[in-house]
Amino acid sequence: MPVPSPPTRPALRARYDARRSEVVATAAELFAERGYDSTSISELTAATGLAAGGLYHYIEGKDDLLIAICDELLEPLLTRARKIVAAEAPPVAQLRELVGAWVGHVVEHRHHMLVFTQERQAIEREPRWRRVRSQRKAFEKILDDVLARGESEGSMTFADRRLSLLALLGMVNYTPQWVRPNGRLSPAEIADGYCAMVLHGGLPER
Repeated sequence: MPVPSPPTRPALRARYDARRSEVVATAAELFAERGYDSTSISELTAATGLAAGGLYHYIEGKDDLLIAICDELLEPLLTRARKIVAAEAPPVAQLRELVGAWVGHVVEHRHHMLVFTQERQAIEREPRWRRVRSQRKAFEKILDDVLARGESEGSMTFADRRLSLLALLGMVNYTPQWVRPNGRLSPAEIADGYCAMVLHGGLPER
């Protein structure tokens, strides 16, 4: 079933986009809690408060929601990362800003990140998810380029830069598994801790 075209008038389009974002966020929460395959369309319509056919005003099918969840997770993060590295700043400063933005984003989009982690292996094997793969790889390359510049300029030292990159990816991407609202550490403090582990073996900067 094709999705109706979004409204063209600015006010109506803004309302449509906001409602669609709410639908995607609700789907992310359901998929994170129950699993993508175990969540039915009827459960989605009930959770979103839409009529039986109302969901199809925003999506063609359940897999479109999975794509939208990944896009809402990856696209803004990649855009932010590109702006950070485009600015003239030392690699250490760029790394701190990147990790801060990254942690803040995955905490804010905790359910989106949980869904991406749970479904990633199935998603990334299919050709239609090529954009998701390319976005993930582009972000990882930005991180690695910052680490490489820091290493070449002498502001960062690694026994194995690739291992440090993988450790950073693992730490941040696992954060939504344990972080809770109003927890002991804020997203900024978590990001500072991760940077300290990568740059100073876990010790705070002196």
